[in-house]
Amino acid sequence: MDNAVGVLGGLGPMATIYFCELVLSMTRAERDQDHVNMIILNHAAIPDRTAYILKESGESPLPFMIDDALRLETAGAKFIVIPCNTAHYFIDEVKKNVSVPVLDIVRETVKEAKRRFPGMKRLGVLATDGTIITNTYKRACEEEGVEYAVPDESVQKEVMSLIYDKIKAGEKPEARELERLIDHMREKGCRCTVLGCTELSVAKRDCGISDGDVVDSLEVLAMRTIERAGKEIRIKS
Repeated sequence: MDNAVGVLGGLGPMATIYFCELVLSMTRAERDQDHVNMIILNHAAIPDRTAYILKESGESPLPFMIDDALRLETAGAKFIVIPCNTAHYFIDEVKKNVSVPVLDIVRETVKEAKRRFPGMKRLGVLATDGTIITNTYKRACEEEGVEYAVPDESVQKEVMSLIYDKIKAGEKPEARELERLIDHMREKGCRCTVLGCTELSVAKRDCGISDGDVVDSLEVLAMRTIERAGKEIRIKS
């Protein structure tokens, strides 16, 4: 398939399906053939990334991710995307094992935030404990010359509860739960807040949260995927 994207999914499953929906809805297309070719591997059994990073589990997701990346390459993927921010702690090892490009959701999201908010000095990040402890967003912010901020410890517990107790558990959160977290980052002086967990992207959709000063990492990955596949992004009306 021409310019097919390999979707290394299942981290988590709902976010993977939503990512694919975003690619479809954000592609400028008038017929089936105008859409992005996708090879989707929704591997839900991959061990939890945050649990491994925090040493709460001894089962690494990396061997599974490498195996899945190789399967996607063998199936004809010309590039690979991983719709999970926490999993990007392992991205360099995945890249070493395949010969096709692997898009980096973290770096692309920080670049997009900087593009949307010229002169931005501080970027807030809502993400899992695993993403925060591995400093993936912090390093990306440093590369782009912007300050990096995360929630206070008590608020970070609310972030994790929203991700694991609500979204991953299949429950729809209330809009005020996510809005309260975004307000907290505004109070910390953040010009923009990144939804740095793809489950939070699902929450944004379900709660009807507007873009405003929020940058959704899953939407950014969908846009970069469309462009990489040689298609056009549909302009929002």
